[in-house]
Amino acid sequence: MSNLVLVVDDESSTREALQEILQRDGYETLAVATGEEALSILSAKEVDVVLADLIMPGVNGLAILRKAQELDPTIQVMLVTGYGTLETAVDAMKLGAYHYLTKPVKARELREFIKKAISEQRLKREVQVLRTRVDSRFGFENVIGVSPSIERVIELVRRIAPTRSTVLITGETGTGKELIAGCLHHSSPRKKAPFIKVNCAAMVETLLESELFGHVAGAFTGAIRDKEGRFEAADGGTIFLDEIAEMSLPTQAKFLRVLQEGEIERVGEVRVRKVDVRVIAATHQNLDQLVGKGTFRQDLFRLVP
Repeated sequence: MSNLVLVVDDESSTREALQEILQRDGYETLAVATGEEALSILSAKEVDVVLADLIMPGVNGLAILRKAQELDPTIQVMLVTGYGTLETAVDAMKLGAYHYLTKPVKARELREFIKKAISEQRLKREVQVLRTRVDSRFGFENVIGVSPSIERVIELVRRIAPTRSTVLITGETGTGKELIAGCLHHSSPRKKAPFIKVNCAAMVETLLESELFGHVAGAFTGAIRDKEGRFEAADGGTIFLDEIAEMSLPTQAKFLRVLQEGEIERVGEVRVRKVDVRVIAATHQNLDQLVGKGTFRQDLFRLVP
């Protein structure tokens, strides 16, 4: 599939020269003389890369950049500038421009950066598609059920998803606890951040502690290098701890610190690391009874309502 490059320059000689170079390399191009025309095309067509003069009468390159980002954040905008406006071009990159080229534009430089811009644009669009698929997978429409109890669960999830609250999901195995956890994350402000899942029942205790909090080289036999834990990997996002009742009391104590202070220590390390993680936990066991038996911490139980 050919890629569409929109060329915007009020100088006809520059506009035609840029278009000719791009067409020789097999790119589909549209060339316009004004920013107003460029905005019209951006609203009507799926453009991959915009190559725009920074300084033009009326709608300039910065206005085109802002409109492109508003319409489709995957569009790559490259600006063409004279040496006198180089500082402005650098500032434009801070606002999201992919790159800038100085006049007179060299054909080899143009080819190099257009190729890179197309590659990055494709990657961004693929990520966008994958995120859409993930959001669809974890959307409320995938929670099947019409009973009043299911409707109450969905309504509750809708209310608490936007918050930072720690959530405990209880229910028998196979009742969809992970699906509800996914709905909570993907309906929250953290949905673009990591969603890390850990099955606490699937690991022996020593491995679970290392997986959750990480470790440093030499912390135990086989620890040949530093390793990031799942809490660090989930920083800024959400961690789903399935079968939380399987945690040992020492691991529960470290987990409690995460909830209270937002801090972790890797196994074998004394350095404190800060993490910003929303916790969603799940279990099929009765935690209240486990507190009575002394196998689940009461202070932790209070923090996972």
